[in-house]
Amino acid sequence: MSSYSEQLKIFSGNAHSKLAEDLCDYLGTELVNAEVSRFKDGEIKSRIFETVRGADIFVIQPTAPPVNENLMELLVIIDALRRASARRITAVMPYYGYARQDRKANPRDPITSKLIANLLTQAGARRVLSIDFHAPQIQGFFDIPVDHLYASPIMVDYFKDYNRSDLIAVAPDVGSVKRVRSFAESLNIPMAIIDKRRPKANVAEVMNVIGEVKGKNVILLDDIIDTAGTITEAAKVLKEKGAKDVYACCTHALFSGPAVERLKNAPINKIVVTNTIAQKDNELENLEVLSVAPLVGEAIDRIFKDLSVSVLF
Repeated sequence: MSSYSEQLKIFSGNAHSKLAEDLCDYLGTELVNAEVSRFKDGEIKSRIFETVRGADIFVIQPTAPPVNENLMELLVIIDALRRASARRITAVMPYYGYARQDRKANPRDPITSKLIANLLTQAGARRVLSIDFHAPQIQGFFDIPVDHLYASPIMVDYFKDYNRSDLIAVAPDVGSVKRVRSFAESLNIPMAIIDKRRPKANVAEVMNVIGEVKGKNVILLDDIIDTAGTITEAAKVLKEKGAKDVYACCTHALFSGPAVERLKNAPINKIVVTNTIAQKDNELENLEVLSVAPLVGEAIDRIFKDLSVSVLF
């Protein structure tokens, strides 16, 4: 066990220190003795107070808001570890920022998620571990191994004891159909789809529901809740169509701008999210946060031991 704890090392940036601590508890190891701070002008400073030479290091740093700060922190940490002769550096990014900029939706748009992949690789990352990419093709943006985990089993486990005779899974838009279908099949419940038109960014206009939700308890499942426009409008439409209880679920709870106020005022019984992003105290009394630490911890253990990670899918 001594060689295990000496060679597998967990490094935490400032984005989600609680998750890093939970992962250390799961793996039976300790955080690398280091600090990531700022110079007076705001530049990022990383200091490592122990040897990492030859170690297999996993850097825990979701690139959640403030996205640019957390991303730059991650790049600086990776560079410091590479120059300190770490054997392999894995960027553990439970939430991958800039994932929604994955294609040219308009002329002269950047493909920023590809740029981030380039930056991480150039900095010295030799592997990436993430959960529920917004677009699965992001895996192909990397020229290094990417382990893409799914939070669906955590959600399935949460709902497995509910009365499934009147449960239905609902995709809030066409883009989430594949994810929701897999979730529905795992619980052996039906699914429905909301056909949505989006006139501009962060503005969702719900049109109609494909499927029967009347008299059903609804699980609305998405990968991200950002400003909560999509999910709250969907909940209202589902209630208008005769749905009973509405559960809003997502992997990545960004809760930007008006999200908390919208969720408080929406006809949603419970909001179920994971802790891929650190949750600040808010006024959502119906918020349930599920931990991804066992999932990510098992993946880290398997990567370190050169075992298959696909068994976790």
